[in-house]
Amino acid sequence: MTKEDRKNAFLYCKFRDEQFALYDEYAKRHGMLMKTLLVVNVLFYAKEGMTQTEICRRTFHSKQTVNLIVKNLLAEGYVTVAEMPEDRRNKQIQMTEAGRAYCEKVVRHITWAEDTAMSLFTPEEQKQLIDLSRTFTKNLTMLVHQETEEVKE
Repeated sequence: MTKEDRKNAFLYCKFRDEQFALYDEYAKRHGMLMKTLLVVNVLFYAKEGMTQTEICRRTFHSKQTVNLIVKNLLAEGYVTVAEMPEDRRNKQIQMTEAGRAYCEKVVRHITWAEDTAMSLFTPEEQKQLIDLSRTFTKNLTMLVHQETEEVKE
């Protein structure tokens, strides 16, 4: 690992953290936590709803976090929760009309901003960004789960 490698890792992670802070600030500006924004975002576009398990998979949140967010959204009347006939342990979460009204402007704006920011790249740059980000995430996941550090100077 070179000094340049460390500098670039720092810069990449700094940009990632800046993006997280941007989402966090945006969510707070609209009266919600960032994790809630991510949940209402996936639910908004899932017209038929989805299970809590699917929400966890799509948002990378824990079951406990999703359960708490869903309970809060349910208390506000923004979602419905229905047992699934084939597996009563699984529950289908679906936005209500009030829920869609509550988050539509916020969700559509953040989606527009993401889509527009990506459209400012050429198709080749988009593919490169996605491919490299996917590889970085795969490498990082492998190294984080590794029990020992192998430092190569």
